[in-house]
Amino acid sequence: MASGKVLSALRALRQPLSPLLLLLLLGPWAAAGHAGKYSREKNEPAPPSKREPAAEFRMEKLNQLWEKAQRLNLPPLKLSDLHTDLKIQERDEFKWKKLKAEGLDEDGEEEARLVRSLSVILAKYGLDGRKDSRVVSSNFIDHGTDDNSLEDPRLEKLWHKAKTSGKFSSEELDKLWRELQHHKEKVQEYHVLLEALGRTGESHENAIGPVDVSGVQAEALASRHAELKDRLRNIGQGFDRLRRVSHQGYGAETGWRACPGAPGWGLRARLHSRAEFMEPRVVDLWDMAKSANFTEKELESFREELKHFEVKIEKHNHYQKQLEISHQKLKHVESFGDQEHITRNKERYAMLEEKTKELGYKVKKHMQDLSSRVSRARHNEL
Repeated sequence: MASGKVLSALRALRQPLSPLLLLLLLGPWAAAGHAGKYSREKNEPAPPSKREPAAEFRMEKLNQLWEKAQRLNLPPLKLSDLHTDLKIQERDEFKWKKLKAEGLDEDGEEEARLVRSLSVILAKYGLDGRKDSRVVSSNFIDHGTDDNSLEDPRLEKLWHKAKTSGKFSSEELDKLWRELQHHKEKVQEYHVLLEALGRTGESHENAIGPVDVSGVQAEALASRHAELKDRLRNIGQGFDRLRRVSHQGYGAETGWRACPGAPGWGLRARLHSRAEFMEPRVVDLWDMAKSANFTEKELESFREELKHFEVKIEKHNHYQKQLEISHQKLKHVESFGDQEHITRNKERYAMLEEKTKELGYKVKKHMQDLSSRVSRARHNEL
């Protein structure tokens, strides 16, 4: 009897199993595999994955530049300045897209200005692929041992003269160093813009067949030439002033002259013999304002606004300095400290970095607004 049951079972095994029996034998594994669209996994949302960090900029090309700068290990202060420049560039590009959609940039001059602006940023931070084009120094480096960072032999000569003259306090040397660095950056920007304008001229000269340059395009080209001419004149005047200061000190007269009867002449005459401001960018704006077509009342108002602007720059400089100190401390703690100290220093560094970026953006935007006011006044458009 038993042997008969065994034989029956063996014969049954030789037959193909029904799908239901096979499913029961395989148990939960098969059920999971054949559940299809009715499975729990299919009908319940998947657990949330770790969120990727938000992109620094809304424009992909600017994010790529930012990531490249981080790979180049730029100093914290340079990264902060680059972040500000890219934020301003992004703001201007979105404004331009709106203008273009409304048909308000038919001649393409605003688009060309944005291209030039981005070219300056690429050259300024060494992101254009050119060797040794990056500005390595910052406002707070040990300028006493690194004269080569000025890159211009004329500026290095002025710096050496000032350092060895005994006419400058430590604070005045810091101020002069910032002015020399600022002058170097202005020269770099001028050469980038000059090269961009040269490429535009070459494209017209090398074009096959006649080139249709409309009156609007010709006017835009003339405007760019005028801009470069103004920049070159400003660079020359700035260098003359730096040469006088490096030889005579900040207490000496800076040599401003104007004709009696010019708009705002009375205030200019009272103020030309003393240093009105400390920060290089403010000094530049003030020098340009004194030669612009401001009335005396307008010039006085502009002067008061420059005072507020200088305070804003000093606050930004303070945070830049704290950021650099925090960066050096963080590197030290990461090498020798415990995890608690590392975490605390990282949090402080992140806070200072964010604040420095925020102030940098405000300073740059304010600088643009003031520069536009002076430019309009110099062209009799106020």
